[in-house]
Amino acid sequence: MSVQFRFLRIDNLNRLSSGHQILVLTIPSYNIIVVTMIPDFIDLPGAPWPVLPVGIHDTGLLEVQNVLALNGWRRGLFDGLVRACGDLAHAGCGHLYLDGSFVTEKPRPGDYDACWHPTGVVRARIDPVFSDFSNGRAAQKAKYGGEFFPSTTKADAQGRTFIEFFQLEKFSGLQKGILLIDLSNDPMIQPKVTP
Repeated sequence: MSVQFRFLRIDNLNRLSSGHQILVLTIPSYNIIVVTMIPDFIDLPGAPWPVLPVGIHDTGLLEVQNVLALNGWRRGLFDGLVRACGDLAHAGCGHLYLDGSFVTEKPRPGDYDACWHPTGVVRARIDPVFSDFSNGRAAQKAKYGGEFFPSTTKADAQGRTFIEFFQLEKFSGLQKGILLIDLSNDPMIQPKVTP
């Protein structure tokens, strides 16, 4: 019988006092885990629910699922978000900013708000629903459960972009945090390879 080891390195060959030899093998491993973390929610004076602390917080869809999709209603919204992220990534979009009551501790948020970065997007490949702002973005909500805006578009009369606008809590006007999802390498939307 023969045993073959691949990718092993012999680190040491020691002799015991009994004369037996011990072969110490090392199996190299690489840490390819990217740790992202959604910070704990904080209370903000005037806000009806706890919100994220100020800042743009990098995360991935798996973390969004684990932290925010905690009940059936929220899971339904999350499923639509994943579909939308996949469609945006297919069109070349690399980043999505996530906001709205979904990114609070509100038990039953109405929807979520998102803005996507237009750099790299191939207009011929993007779903036209992402440009349909009619009827309060009803087509977007029907298809994905949320509302989507290009991140560089002006959101209000003060000229703030949606990235800036999303960082204001709407009841108090105070600053709060939002999430940033890198669509270019998120494992939840990457094509699956089967052997």
